[in-house]
Amino acid sequence: MAYRVVIADDEKTSRSLFEYIINDAEDYKLEGSFPRAGEAADYCASHPTDLCIMDIVMRDGESGLDAAARIRKTSPDTKIVLVTSNVDPNSIRVARKIGVNSFWYKETSEEPLLTLIGRTMAGESIYPDNTPKIIIGNAPSTEFTNREYDVLRELVTGKSNRQIADTLAVSEETVKSHIQHMLDKTGYGNRVELSINAALYGLVTPGGGSERFD
Repeated sequence: MAYRVVIADDEKTSRSLFEYIINDAEDYKLEGSFPRAGEAADYCASHPTDLCIMDIVMRDGESGLDAAARIRKTSPDTKIVLVTSNVDPNSIRVARKIGVNSFWYKETSEEPLLTLIGRTMAGESIYPDNTPKIIIGNAPSTEFTNREYDVLRELVTGKSNRQIADTLAVSEETVKSHIQHMLDKTGYGNRVELSINAALYGLVTPGGGSERFD
């Protein structure tokens, strides 16, 4: 019997590609394809589903990580493969904590998605060894500290320094210091330019999930 598959990705091109891959494979049957993570989670909660392929960052700030956590609770037997163009290292940590089975980078993963899916359905859990490196301004993404990533995840949501400080339980001066360090590294002129480019290049996942770092 073919594995029942659900797809969630707000990018039509990516979603169509995943649909083609599943429809062209003998062992899989596409049961649903959605532009929103919540729709896929709702479907999995009410229909037997063997596999969910879920993008992490959706439109309007919707989180594939949050939807994956819902699926893990309501449909514990459903295998989950998270896919993303985003290079935020915290996404992998949160995915592991949630219990996501496998993780695949859209642009940089060497293993074909269908191969990874097959190994996942066979019981393997497959994660990349390293986070892809991108350049933002003058700085490679590997030069940012964990705490700078924490601040940046909140910054791209539009929060003020005070709001970021309250969220991370640090002082406002500490937040300002981290932002200044990131401006120095990237060469950007202000926090708005930093925020826009961090989101544009997929450096962070807005909101960033639940894990924090010292």
